[in-house]
Amino acid sequence: MQPSVLFLGGTGQISAACVAEAVAVGLKVSVVNRGRTSRRPLPAGVESLRADLDDDAGLTATLRGREFDVVVDFMSFTTQRLERNLDLFAGRTGQYVFISTASAYAKPVPSLPILESTPLRNPFWQYSRDKIACEELLTARYRETGFPGTIVRPSSTYDRFAIPLAGGWTQIARMRAGRPVLVHGDGTSVWTLTHASDFAYSFVGVLGHPAAIGESYHITGDEILTWDAIARALAEAAGVRNVQLVHVSSETIADRLPALGPTLVGDKAHSVIFDNSKVRALRPGFEQRVPFHLGAREILATYDADPDLQKVDSELDTALDDLIAAARSGG
Repeated sequence: MQPSVLFLGGTGQISAACVAEAVAVGLKVSVVNRGRTSRRPLPAGVESLRADLDDDAGLTATLRGREFDVVVDFMSFTTQRLERNLDLFAGRTGQYVFISTASAYAKPVPSLPILESTPLRNPFWQYSRDKIACEELLTARYRETGFPGTIVRPSSTYDRFAIPLAGGWTQIARMRAGRPVLVHGDGTSVWTLTHASDFAYSFVGVLGHPAAIGESYHITGDEILTWDAIARALAEAAGVRNVQLVHVSSETIADRLPALGPTLVGDKAHSVIFDNSKVRALRPGFEQRVPFHLGAREILATYDADPDLQKVDSELDTALDDLIAAARSGG
């Protein structure tokens, strides 16, 4: 009999690729969603269970009497949501995989490469602190009751709809117009970008694996890039030669654009290199199928084919002009 896997959230940037890979390796996959149209449709053969994850009674009714070998939770961002799910699935699953975040690792990063044993602490980003609190809750349940929890920490994972540069399409439009593009820091800090399909390859190795119970894993690709290299790869994919890159400190950007602050100061401003040997022992044979120069082409092809995706944020564009002008004037 095929092992059964329930995804709480299965049409998102990372989860959709994980659903597809789980189907490809022969797992019996169900997905809880609201039944809304998605740019990432479910593969054929996936059971769609319609429920709103914010509706406790509705979710309970939808899942009444059901048990699953594995439950994968992409949608818990607070301890309140996670605690409800742990209560709901107690005694009804052989493994509960909680999706945390690699931004939970201590900032500044104490040493490289980052291991699963690297301390968790992020004073800059509430999202990361909430995920850390969720990890602590799940770990306590495992220690106290034997609840079969597993923690997975993605780092910067993208697909064809995600532009991994602060400012997104607005920055691409600036490139193509011959205008300067903002890069945080001095452009030389190193970062790891992972295509969702590469993440999914290692992720399915965790599902149903007895050695994964009570453990934590991060999952990334092997390609290490500077932020200047990331911007230039996007420019090349966009058909832009000699892109103008202007460097502004992450703290300065955070002051001018508070919405970007936590993701920069609490994550992307810090160089990261990950040791993935722990997760790859569960499913050997990983090879990075989508290096970023290919991923960048996929992103630009997707956006160029759909004008609805090509949205320039005029307020952001003005703020970028201000930041770049100040940097060039020495202000």
